Amino acid sequence: MQIDDGPVRRITFDRPNVRNAMTADVALEIADALTGLDPETHDAVVITGRGEAFSAGGDIEDMAARDETTLEAYNRVRKTLGAVAENALTAPVPVISKVNGDAVGAGMSLTAVSDFAYAADSARFGATFINVGLIPDMGATAMLPRIIGLRKTKELAFTGSLIDATEAAAMDLINEAVPDDKLDERVDNLVDTLRDRPTASIGMAKEAIHDNLGQSWRDGLAQEGRLQAMAYDTPAHDRGVEAFLNGQKPDFS
Repeated sequence: MQIDDGPVRRITFDRPNVRNAMTADVALEIADALTGLDPETHDAVVITGRGEAFSAGGDIEDMAARDETTLEAYNRVRKTLGAVAENALTAPVPVISKVNGDAVGAGMSLTAVSDFAYAADSARFGATFINVGLIPDMGATAMLPRIIGLRKTKELAFTGSLIDATEAAAMDLINEAVPDDKLDERVDNLVDTLRDRPTASIGMAKEAIHDNLGQSWRDGLAQEGRLQAMAYDTPAHDRGVEAFLNGQKPDFS
């Protein structure tokens, strides 16, 4: 990760050779970068990726190397992916995903827990967890139904299919799809607008909005962590990871 602090804290995925796939360590870095934000000194956070992808989600090779119990998986998910979601949702300043390329798996989840998301026209989105026998995490099961609706969430989660940026904007997964060469300008304009607003008030409005969503997203994250830990211990996950590493299509029959 590359983290540049200032009035706008900029977090950049910096593993372009693996399409900015996330390991547990990367998730911990993101979670940590989403702490220590002060409305007196920070106006916003902008998250983006280096290279052609925003983030390809979880690092499959990292998954394949794990040997953990269900309890250990639960603790890891809650302390890494869950912490990213919690810190993004509680950050006292706006969190913006600048989606420069494909955002799949946890990459898509990150857009869902951000306050704003703008994407290049060429970007694609997908809750591809099912392709390796897992469920959406990093807050996706808590936030996606509230953003795009129950049926669309199930469609993406159950099929693992990809959608383009235009469709993502139409279903409100992102605020807007813009031409690739205009993405920086569009996000910069948003940041300029936010910097002209009282950041502390934005933080309080954000907290109130989230507190009034209905069921606590904290409860949602806890349930998500429990189920994901169980999913890591299934044959479907093992088959999905093995197929991915061998360049094959997984067979879950």
